[in-house]
Formats: sequence, structure tokens, C-alpha cells
Amino acid sequence: MPVIAMTQEMGSLAKDVALQLAQSLDLAVMRHEVIEHVADKMQVPKSLIGRLRGGKAGLVERLTTDQRSVALYTAEELFALADRGDVVLRGWGATCLLRPVPHVVCVRVTRSLRKRVEWLMGHLETDDAEFAEAEVRRSDHAHASRMHDQFGVTWGDPVLYDVVLNTDRVSVESCVEQIRLLVQRPEFAETAESRALLANMALEARVRVALKDHAATRDINVTIDANQGQVTLRGIVLNAEERTHTESVATGVPGVAGVDNQLRLMTSSRLFASSKQT
Repeated sequence: MPVIAMTQEMGSLAKDVALQLAQSLDLAVMRHEVIEHVADKMQVPKSLIGRLRGGKAGLVERLTTDQRSVALYTAEELFALADRGDVVLRGWGATCLLRPVPHVVCVRVTRSLRKRVEWLMGHLETDDAEFAEAEVRRSDHAHASRMHDQFGVTWGDPVLYDVVLNTDRVSVESCVEQIRLLVQRPEFAETAESRALLANMALEARVRVALKDHAATRDINVTIDANQGQVTLRGIVLNAEERTHTESVATGVPGVAGVDNQLRLMTSSRLFASSKQT
């Protein structure tokens, strides 16, 4: 069940590559599912998530939106889609989130700034090159900032990808063929171990979201490790009540077969800022 994670870069033709790749391998393509999922969970307009993602949100929107929730809900949806398999996932940090999984192919499709500006001018039917370039640069800045803030990486670093394809020199059809060949290589063959790793990561994401969604645990920040349905909770909570609530919420998550609660209580009654995730 191939899983291909691709970058999203304005004007790079990555969308064309993704669509042709999905058609040739009979895969699903992630479209607006993530925006809908995140907006639904946060009970905000889809347009807000789109603006945040594209770097078009205003200062007030950026300051008042819970960015941690956006990251958690995004990860939950990406892991769920990847866990089902047979999918091309484009953007949303999929290449970073899924890179630890051996059978996931991580691809960057890129192009020179000049060509990307020309593409946007044609797409918008405008001859304003200055405006088009500003839009491309704004989009790049938003992607770079999000990747750095969420994953601590430099967007575009080639080490993050299994292959980097430049559509200045390589056609969309050739890009598709290169990715097809890579998917078929033994290095990216799905194994029982790689499948289990992805399932574990998906379950960990579901537990994190469940804790975030529950009033009694939404501010608790703990380490979650999943292994074939068994979930281990580690970290420090303020009191026995928080410890009990955390275990209870985790136990109720679909796919959790058991919880090993290794959470420890604070020895002081003082409320340290580090014990909570703000």
C-alpha cells in the first residue's frame, strides 16, 4: 500500500505530479480533507485555516488561533490517511511527520523562482510580475516558518527527502516515472515492522488529540508511546486527579487496548508553568 509524502510549493507543478502519480498508481490524493478536519475540530471557518496555512492570516488571527491545536489535528489526519495507505499526501508537513516510516517515500518537487512567478502570473491572468513574486515569496515564507516552528527543520533541506525533482529540467511525466520507480524499490517495501510503526504513530496522534479535546486534560503535556495498542504515558502532572483523568481519556481512545500509566505527581503544590502546555 504505497504512501507518498510530497511538498507543496507554489508554482512548482507538484500538484500536477501528485495527480498524475495518483492516477498511474491508482492512489487517492489528499485534497481539502485536512483543512476540513482541522476546521471542524477547532470549530473555526475553513477559510481561517487556509489563510494560516498560506501565510495570509492577519496579526490578530495569528495571535488568537491555537497553533498547537492546528498542529495536533493536522498530524492526526495525516497519520490516519497514511495508515489507510494507497495515498499521495501533499503539504502539511507530511514529509517530516512521516519520514520515520521506512516505506513512506518523501519527495520534494521544486522549481526556479522565475518559473514559479511566471506560472502564477498565468494562473492569475496578470502581467504584474512584482505582485506575483511577492505572493510566491509570502507563500514560501509561510511554509518555511511553519516547518521550522513545528519540526525545527529548514524547509527545502534536501536531506529531508528521498528525492528532489526540479521541474525546470524534468517534465511532470518524468517526475511521475522517477517516483514510481522509487516506490517499487526494495528500500521502500512495506514490512510488518514499518506497518506497525505507522499504526503506532497514528494511535499516538489520536491519544494526543483526545487529551486536547477533553476539558480536564487539554492543558496537560505528557509523553505518549504506543506499541500494538498498548499505550504508555510518561511525564509529570499536578495531582492524582490529573493522573486519573489522563489515563481515563487515553483508555477510551479507539485502538487502545491498555494503558501503562507512568505519570508522576509534582512534589510541590506550586503551579510551575513548565508543567502545563500553554
